[in-house]
Amino acid sequence: MTARQNDTIPIEISVFLLNCFVRSASWQLRLSLPLSLLFLLAMGANITLLITIKLEASLHEPMYYLLSLLSLLDIVLCLTVIPKVMAIFWFDLRPISFSACFLQMFIMNCFLAMESCTFMVMAYDRYVAICHPLRYPSIVTDQFVAKAIVFILARNVLLTLPIPFLSARLHYCGRNVIENCLCANMSVSRLSSDNITINRLYQFAGGWTLLGSDLILIFLSYTFILKAVLRLKAEGAVTKALSTCGSHFILILFFSTILLVFVLTHMAKKKVSPDVPVLLNVLHHVIPTALNPIVYGVRTQEIKEGLQRLLKRVW
Repeated sequence: MTARQNDTIPIEISVFLLNCFVRSASWQLRLSLPLSLLFLLAMGANITLLITIKLEASLHEPMYYLLSLLSLLDIVLCLTVIPKVMAIFWFDLRPISFSACFLQMFIMNCFLAMESCTFMVMAYDRYVAICHPLRYPSIVTDQFVAKAIVFILARNVLLTLPIPFLSARLHYCGRNVIENCLCANMSVSRLSSDNITINRLYQFAGGWTLLGSDLILIFLSYTFILKAVLRLKAEGAVTKALSTCGSHFILILFFSTILLVFVLTHMAKKKVSPDVPVLLNVLHHVIPTALNPIVYGVRTQEIKEGLQRLLKRVW
């Protein structure tokens, strides 16, 4: 009798399984090659950009320090997600330990928020450069960048740290298959038999507070920039000013758009394939990472010249 009762007691699990497109093996095959190429491109482009800024003295300026921070965040985000996805595709290594899962959850939430915050600081940098050019050297200094980096780290670490802790405190018994390619907060929390209302509310409030406030400030910065640019009367001044912050705006727009598409698709999950939000979530960790250094390298003359000088030294 006791043995039967013990058999019915749910056993807490110690490992999760990532159900990454297992219902559609053809998706794994089709995605493995482009995803691996995007990963290599993202790593190569960001590392090249970091080396160029490091070795070129002319690029040792606040704007490029912020760009270096953006590249570092991109590299960490990409390494946190894509290698595990490729291991599932190629070797069916679906298991992931509790500690690794919740660490991945923290890094994804924290570093995406830090990337958004970095875009916001860069928007302020462009605002000062265009709207208050004479005061720019005294406002945007190395000390300003150091304080901005401390703010970016402190704000986002403190506000995103509760997310994995809220998920880790739940009891996981029986079900351990995550319907995702990564340890997204809600994908993991749904496996618990406990009440996850707090998890939902904190994820929603925290996400929209961090990303929403950044987007509002970025929008205001570019509104002021546009007004200032339209008042410029010098020949070619408008084109030069728009070119200066054009690459930045393109990357912010892409970052925000792909995130918005993911949110809307996730909300309409009953009308679309469940694999679509998962795919968008994975792509959001690799496509912006690959585009950021390329767009800046193509549209920023100083970086192109620095890269050319670096290549001449090597060859």
